[in-house]
Amino acid sequence: LSLKFGDIGNLKGLVIRFLLTTSYYQLSVQNWFSLHRLELLYNHSIQATFNATRIYAPASYSYHCEHVSSLQRYDALLIPSSANDLSKLWEVTFTDFQIQGFNIEEGRFAYAKDCASFFSPAILMGLVMSLILLLVLAYALHMLIHLKSLDRHYECKASPAYFAQMKDNDVGDEKEPLRSSANESYELRNQQFCKIYI
Repeated sequence: LSLKFGDIGNLKGLVIRFLLTTSYYQLSVQNWFSLHRLELLYNHSIQATFNATRIYAPASYSYHCEHVSSLQRYDALLIPSSANDLSKLWEVTFTDFQIQGFNIEEGRFAYAKDCASFFSPAILMGLVMSLILLLVLAYALHMLIHLKSLDRHYECKASPAYFAQMKDNDVGDEKEPLRSSANESYELRNQQFCKIYI
């Protein structure tokens, strides 16, 4: 498949040639096409050759990719075929690239197989954030399920409290002797204590 630029200034003699191959795969029970090699020709002489990687689709489909390039920042789907030729001097980038070499009907592209990976960095970050939110939600639900109501039962009982004899004479009117013995004990009047059950 050759792409010629016609009479466009300095690009008049430039031709981009796509070498496509088709193969039958028993596992998928259908034919697949792949871009095998890309050649840049100028005035009928080959200037650069790039081997294509991961550019394939079922023969009844087209192939689409946002960037097909020899640059690393675009994932370098085009690799110079040899370190000795002039391919390394060329930088090739196709934007919004779509190709179909076989089974073309009415001059239109068939349904496109896209090159976008299912695990791009943005998708992975979204999955990680979703997992963190699910863990927080699971922890909150766990805490709610195991939350117990604070039932407070107050049980107040009148019970005497005994204290050793105090030397302060100011509290004498609040004390009442219990019995006579070597150690005198006194009972505080109206003393209550409460038991709180939680």
